[in-house]
Amino acid sequence: MDAKPASHYPYSSSFVPWYQGSRAEVLLSTPAPHHRALIVDSSPEVNRLLSNLFDPEEWSFRFASDNTEALQLAQAEPFDLIITGVRTTGLEDVELLRRLRLVRPHTRIIILTDEFTPGDVIASIRERAFSYFSRPFSTEKLAEFIHIAVSEPCWDDGIEILSVAPNWIRLSVRCDVLTANRLLQFFREASQLPDAETEEVATAFREILLNAMEHGGKFDPSQYVEVGYVRTKRAVICRVKDPGKGFSQDELKHAAVSNPPEDPFRHVAERESRGLRPGGFGILMAKQLVDELLFNEQGNEAILVKYLDHPLTAPKS
Repeated sequence: MDAKPASHYPYSSSFVPWYQGSRAEVLLSTPAPHHRALIVDSSPEVNRLLSNLFDPEEWSFRFASDNTEALQLAQAEPFDLIITGVRTTGLEDVELLRRLRLVRPHTRIIILTDEFTPGDVIASIRERAFSYFSRPFSTEKLAEFIHIAVSEPCWDDGIEILSVAPNWIRLSVRCDVLTANRLLQFFREASQLPDAETEEVATAFREILLNAMEHGGKFDPSQYVEVGYVRTKRAVICRVKDPGKGFSQDELKHAAVSNPPEDPFRHVAERESRGLRPGGFGILMAKQLVDELLFNEQGNEAILVKYLDHPLTAPKS
């Protein structure tokens, strides 16, 4: 099975192929009470991949032959996590999730699929799937999301759809890093951009989103950031609005974007004097990855614009 390289995920450390050595390394270890997973049958290679993601001392798991059996098993007993099979479409897996919600309203489901449309990703967000992966995908990234799925409380109210159209979606996103990372995984699956443009926009978007969550929302999980994503034939546009009071450009002496060319690290001393953590490169990085980065007058709303060399086709529903 092919897998996206580690560089596809800028906040991952390294990529470990599932086929490395005589047996895949166990990638997932969660220091928590014993967990139970239900895995819907896929090809032998994918089954082996998924099996090797779980530490047998901390996880027990069983396979279901298809979505029908998975629903029956999950109705009979609770599972901490359900992972769907790649042989079903995202839409079929969303229907499984919808039916399971009637009896297990907080079940965490990660959708794996071979067949993909952006509409399925949107439907999975609406029905509160934990995450969505279409092949090829990174083994390490999947292991990371499995860990998050069983370690983060109150996960299923973190991303809310405010409105959706084929080329325009608005979301409300809870102010915490794990929710931001979940949103970025959905974005990567739904963007329909070439890989290079996907990563440029995703990385810039993440920097601005985390800035909004940290400085505008204070990483307060009761606060939400409003996010928009617009596609045109020649550009993609991301909008981020935080609940804070905003800032002025004169207040950015602690950020690298304010450094003069002859002193590219001047902001470091400013951050130290304020007792701030190391960093301050987010806005500068975002400016280099997209074509335009604009802030409103108040400073609590940003727009990122990425122009495309080739026009986008009409989105699939």
